[in-house]
Amino acid sequence: MQLTAQPTTGTPVTATYWLSHAWLGTHVEPDVLLDVAHGRIAGVRTGIAAPPPGATVLRGLTLPGLANTHSHAFHRALRSTVQVGSGTFWTWRETMYRTAARLTPDTYYDLARATYAEMVLAGITAVGEFHYLHHAPGGTPYDNPNAMGEALIAAAAEAGIRITLLDTAYLAAGFGEKPSRHQLRFADGTADAWAERASLLKGDEHALIGAAIHSVRAVPAGQLATVAQWARDRDAPLHVHLSEQTAENEACLAAHGVTPTRLLADHGVLGPRTTGIHNTHLTAEDIVLLGASRTGTCMCPTTERDLADGIGPATALQKAGSPLSLGSDSHAVIDLFEEARAMELDERLRTHVRGHWTAAALLRAASADGHAALGRPEAGTLEPGAPADLATVALDSVRTAGPVPRLAAETAVFAASAADVRHTVVAGRHIVRDGRHTLVDDVPGALASAVAALHG
Repeated sequence: MQLTAQPTTGTPVTATYWLSHAWLGTHVEPDVLLDVAHGRIAGVRTGIAAPPPGATVLRGLTLPGLANTHSHAFHRALRSTVQVGSGTFWTWRETMYRTAARLTPDTYYDLARATYAEMVLAGITAVGEFHYLHHAPGGTPYDNPNAMGEALIAAAAEAGIRITLLDTAYLAAGFGEKPSRHQLRFADGTADAWAERASLLKGDEHALIGAAIHSVRAVPAGQLATVAQWARDRDAPLHVHLSEQTAENEACLAAHGVTPTRLLADHGVLGPRTTGIHNTHLTAEDIVLLGASRTGTCMCPTTERDLADGIGPATALQKAGSPLSLGSDSHAVIDLFEEARAMELDERLRTHVRGHWTAAALLRAASADGHAALGRPEAGTLEPGAPADLATVALDSVRTAGPVPRLAAETAVFAASAADVRHTVVAGRHIVRDGRHTLVDDVPGALASAVAALHG
């Protein structure tokens, strides 16, 4: 892999941005001036009717940069190919395994760089990469045992996005089952071996290192605490796929006599640094356990409906105390506005009632609460001291033109798409300018080339 661009946080940035409209957490404010120093917001001034000399103008609705809490970068190569024929999550998984088997550190870097660039074009400034593709086919470690993870970190830097690499323990094919031949390159053998390898990863301001438990079926119960302790010792985020499929719940009950949520609770996995991904098929007790422990919930509606997983109890989880965030997961589409409104609209279909979340609440899930789940609790707001991470949505496209500016947040959540993002700023750097990525010259071409390399 060739590194040509500087990481987003490489050189301290001092700049001034004039925002025609800004979302300040509770309302839309016109004519806002942001001062940036050392990659962070140094000042927020309102009522500045015209941009001062030297200020960069961002016309539209400027939001805090969006957080994609759950990503599998290599799944981007599956887009469209998995839409042929019928099946279930489990048949889709076989196609995913075949794609995973073709990846090398270099081809993974190319695909991830293009995928992350697509995210930045969509206003996403931080991604949580749920990374379990560790070794060469057959399970042989690379000479550098973290070659694949480091390829992802380098790809994110080149694309201009912050990354939380959630290095994932994946040790078994199911309860009491050894990894299948497809899963050998995911597996480290034991949680202790996983921890030894993961401890070699180095983070910085651009790249945080976190942990993940793939699922209760992929990490034996007696080894869950090892992963949880590794994350606890580092005050690092810990994520886990949880109750995505009813088959997993049934297998867990058969093996342990408890639900996956109870199993995680019994082994010290739940807590405010932990985020459950999907949390779809839960019992009432599960919801109480997650809420009372302040364990987060990452909903991935476009993937959950693409894989026919079901609709999770997001409203009940939030009411119980579980913060909500959003992810694009398998990248059926990469569009956090679509994820946000899908959470609300899916709930409308399920309950026949409208208005479960306001636009403000959905934007918080797509930004501040997502960043917190990725280990960046200071991000996701336009306030002094926060990272200078911004996303500006056009208010004059065919999707967004018309409503009055005070309803711009509602327009962004319920009408805009990723295609309406005109500017993305990360650590004060103008990464997307007027809809064009400034670090990756041809993002569609990069995606086409990277995907074609995997499909032969």
